Amino acid sequence: MTTTAGLYLATVLIWGTTWIALKLQLGVVPVAWSIAWRFALAAAVLLAWLAWRREAKAPPRSAWPLLLAQGLCLFCVNFLCFLHASRFIASGLVAVCFSTAPLWNALNGRLFQGQPLKPRVLLGALFGLAGLALLFGTELFTGLGARDTLVGLALALAGTCSFSLGNLLSGALQRQGLKPLQTNAWAMLAGTTLVTAYALASGQPPAFDASFTYVAAWLYLAIPGSVIGFTAYLTLVGRLGADRAAYCTVLFPVVALNVSAWVEGYRWTAGGLAGLGLVAAGNVIVFWRRSAPPAAPASRGCATAR
Repeated sequence: MTTTAGLYLATVLIWGTTWIALKLQLGVVPVAWSIAWRFALAAAVLLAWLAWRREAKAPPRSAWPLLLAQGLCLFCVNFLCFLHASRFIASGLVAVCFSTAPLWNALNGRLFQGQPLKPRVLLGALFGLAGLALLFGTELFTGLGARDTLVGLALALAGTCSFSLGNLLSGALQRQGLKPLQTNAWAMLAGTTLVTAYALASGQPPAFDASFTYVAAWLYLAIPGSVIGFTAYLTLVGRLGADRAAYCTVLFPVVALNVSAWVEGYRWTAGGLAGLGLVAAGNVIVFWRRSAPPAAPASRGCATAR
């Protein structure tokens, strides 16, 4: 059995490096078709795996509205936003925006499920917003590419919000007794169908790039990024709980921005490092759990109430 530390490390390294692969797909193939090819392959691999395990049964009819909504939010809209955001800003900065997902989870949980919103969540959100302001501040306030930066930031945050809504939908499906691997396979298939319909309706004919760079990025995003990454993450959710598992998103920008510095020429600044620290601190404030103190042993000289 894979250790929790191994799953945690795999999730951070895989999802921390998928951002550059997303950007490598930009160019010849329209964004919508790149997403469709990715999740078509990922869904096929997952369904084949489930069939090998004799678990590839169709979900009940009552689950399909939630599955379609999850496919729309988790495997369609958010990736449309992320890929378009990567046209305007460095992929590492897109990953930083994604690291605010735990905060979005808390806010959306309050809005749609009535979960209590604790004061530390608001404090963590303030830290996160301050960190984003520092990370993007240089580009926003020098007047160089300020409009493009704002567009990229808005798209990245919209994609993160969509991802968060997909998490809530996944939780609702799990409360119906459905396994995450099964729901992911069918939701990926639904997302592929929806994004394909969008591409065709918007007049984008099917396109594929047979170049080594595009194919390598496609395979990396579909197999490690989608099949392995989501499997590792969902296993962590089962072992640690959704909030503690989501803490690994704090480390994504560290990996992503270092890859971005190597591949895209992103330059770390003192403000950028401080901003990244504030984003991480915001997540820690929200999700840090103190260990419960051990229960005091019962006095042997006193009778216990029954």
